Amino acid sequence: MKSLNGKVALVAGATRGAGRGIAIELGAAGYKVYVTGRTTRSERSEYNRPETIEETAELVNQAGGQGIAVQVDHLVPDQVQGLISRIEREQGRLDVLVNDIWGGELLTEWNVPIWEHSLEGGLRLLRLAVETHLITSHFALPLLIKHPGGVLVEMTDGTAEYNQNHYRLSVFYDLAKTAIQRLAWSQSQELEPYGCSAVSLTPGWMRSEIMLEHYGVSEANWSDAAAKEPHFIISETPRYVGRAVAALASDPQVSKWKGQSLSSGQLAKFYGFRDLDGSQPDCWRYIKEVQEAGKPADAKGYR
Repeated sequence: MKSLNGKVALVAGATRGAGRGIAIELGAAGYKVYVTGRTTRSERSEYNRPETIEETAELVNQAGGQGIAVQVDHLVPDQVQGLISRIEREQGRLDVLVNDIWGGELLTEWNVPIWEHSLEGGLRLLRLAVETHLITSHFALPLLIKHPGGVLVEMTDGTAEYNQNHYRLSVFYDLAKTAIQRLAWSQSQELEPYGCSAVSLTPGWMRSEIMLEHYGVSEANWSDAAAKEPHFIISETPRYVGRAVAALASDPQVSKWKGQSLSSGQLAKFYGFRDLDGSQPDCWRYIKEVQEAGKPADAKGYR
């Protein structure tokens, strides 16, 4: 993948998971990457997890880019405005914006109807999942559109095709993830006159820090989790979707994707990149053709 040295990216929500994987891969492509989140080495968010934005920035550096960690609560407009003012002051440009802010794992009550789900928790989830993206775009896009070719990536869970026909086991979660896909489409309409593009992007079954912990495995022995969940064999690292973002950012014809709902597996087939183990997991096709079809877990032909 060609180097994009001199380009600047903001990965909003880069403490862990997909955001961290994306930041690292943009670093590998030569980007200066501003990585934001609430958890630092001196302060934790309500997640109370050990991953920090400083660690992400260091991983960006190790990959060959320049990582710049900035503590930001993306629900606080003044903090986001200050972040964008800093990027403009220090770099004078923004080429890639990744809206990966989430924060709803601890708030989602799975398989609980809306009338029984915590209203406070559900509304907080929507604020974290959607309002944060709106606030960040409001302040960041005026800088992005200063240079044609800018890319906005809205991170979600599930393709538009999948989400259209599947209830995501919580009204609040379902709304959050489908709203982001529409948000990407809407923003693509507003960015097009400036030569910039917006897409929504989903990873497959991602081996995030939280998911590995849930199954009691590490990245080194992740396949052992198949003993508990056989279909985990289709899972992918966060770096896989990171390579999807890097591929989009390096494509001079990226506008062909504008407004579309994309997946890591789909883009891997198109651009030819692979996950860290050399495979090309195609999770959403696997879910439809194997898992939901009631077939035994078998990733042959899907990675």
